Amino acid sequence: MTLTLAGLVLLALSVGAAVTLGPAEVSLVNVRDVILNHVAGTQIPVRASEDAIVWEERLPRALVAAACGAGLGLCGTIMQSLLRNPLADPYVLGVSSGASTGAVVVGVLGLGGASLGLSGGAFLGALLAFGLVLALARMAGGGHDRVVLAGVASTQLFSAVTSLIIFAFADSDGTRGIMFWLLGSLEGVRWADVALCTAVVLAGALACLRWAHVLDAFAFGDEVAASLGLSVRRVRLSLLLLTALIAATLVSVAGAIGFVGLVLPHAARLLVGSRHGLLVPTTVVLGAIFMVWVDAGSRVAFAPTPLPVGVGTALVGVPVFIVLLARRRRVQ
Repeated sequence: MTLTLAGLVLLALSVGAAVTLGPAEVSLVNVRDVILNHVAGTQIPVRASEDAIVWEERLPRALVAAACGAGLGLCGTIMQSLLRNPLADPYVLGVSSGASTGAVVVGVLGLGGASLGLSGGAFLGALLAFGLVLALARMAGGGHDRVVLAGVASTQLFSAVTSLIIFAFADSDGTRGIMFWLLGSLEGVRWADVALCTAVVLAGALACLRWAHVLDAFAFGDEVAASLGLSVRRVRLSLLLLTALIAATLVSVAGAIGFVGLVLPHAARLLVGSRHGLLVPTTVVLGAIFMVWVDAGSRVAFAPTPLPVGVGTALVGVPVFIVLLARRRRVQ
């Protein structure tokens, strides 16, 4: 509990510090004043330009980054437990590839564009990919190993479809915009996105805390889970569906962001061990802090042109994952 509270304090400080970073300088005091004016109804004098930068642009972006890091880390924790695979992350289910295809169908082909929008198309594509994974796994006889293999097949299929649509139908300007989004982008997020992502992640985290003992049992195998009187297949399907819904929502807002769900659960285990009652909140907080700082670095590294945040997570996540692998090998 103490570690989680300390993490939440560090997360709040990280969000505040990240909001100050950018081409236009904004002090932490001004960030505080803007937030108090909007949240508490105070009347502290603040320049209109600073108010717009903080409240309409940087603060929503930092909060969505935190929600994405928390949610993707949570998804990785669930999948690594259910599938008993330390390399599992949300993209094993093909959710990212399906979301990318859905976004490209709307953005390039214009199908359902007026009613769906890019995010809506991505969300439907992610759910379609997850349904395909479940169908393929069931055809192959079920089991967590079959889910992983079906996810790999689904990822390759939707990636190929996405590339085909872009190659055949997109113009140069459209290709650039779509490719930027596919690499992960938090450009243009608004408070509605903050509300959506935060609500989904909080609901998922609360559900996982309630089912922490179930995740502990799955980490030791289906037999242990069954000994608790659980319907193994039904519970696994429910938790995987929860994972898909969280990941699909986040990908529909922020695009494809890799390595967060893969790396952060391992880092959290080094701090608190494998019991999910501690692992879940630790991973959520670590993931949020990680993404806030990666997004801040991506935003200022090549200013005024932002680096896609998915590129930033890969550049940071790969070295961190190598270090974690080396450390686990020394421990073993």
